Amino acid sequence: MIEFFDLLLQHTITMMAIVDPLGVSAVMLSLLPSTATKEEVNKIAYKSTLTIIIAFVVVLFTGNFLLKIFGIELDSLKVMGGIVLLMTGIKMVNGAIEGKNQTKEEKEEAKMHEDFSIIPLAIPITFGPGIFATVVILKGHTHTFVELLALVMSFLLVALAVYLSFKNSIYIKKYLGITGQKIISRLMGLIVGAIAVQFILSGIYALLKGYGY
Repeated sequence: MIEFFDLLLQHTITMMAIVDPLGVSAVMLSLLPSTATKEEVNKIAYKSTLTIIIAFVVVLFTGNFLLKIFGIELDSLKVMGGIVLLMTGIKMVNGAIEGKNQTKEEKEEAKMHEDFSIIPLAIPITFGPGIFATVVILKGHTHTFVELLALVMSFLLVALAVYLSFKNSIYIKKYLGITGQKIISRLMGLIVGAIAVQFILSGIYALLKGYGY
């Protein structure tokens, strides 16, 4: 039981930092039309959250299979995934929330799209390459039902945080402001960067050890 809660806490902190619910809620606000009602915001929050849960389930059960098809070792993905996370962490520390660098045309297209809650908000802004690689890596180190349960429950907690952040994004912006959201995103960026370094170093060490170095 202690092992379960340790894994639950560890996985939740890891994925929460990578997804950054408060940061992506700011992206959601940038895509919302000024005439959006509370009911529309709630609908977007629900559909986006449901989408990332479905994406998580798909990656969870097919990620390792895809690696085997392409002959990719898990440790190789750890190195590449770590590099992607490191780039994301650096952007977050510099105050650039993922998705904020969209062009004016991309934002207009997203606003005109009848269902931007799925694309681009859920995928790839919320569930992007970083969390994709992380889920595959964590699944690769899962060997028991307890470990799998901890991973699934951790992501569900992250999904709940995303839902609440999206649902209350207007109030979050009101009380935290853009500055407050950036401060939190920068702190999350430090955590993401640290996780990335661990992924890269452990992946390189395992690869070198496997090749006899």
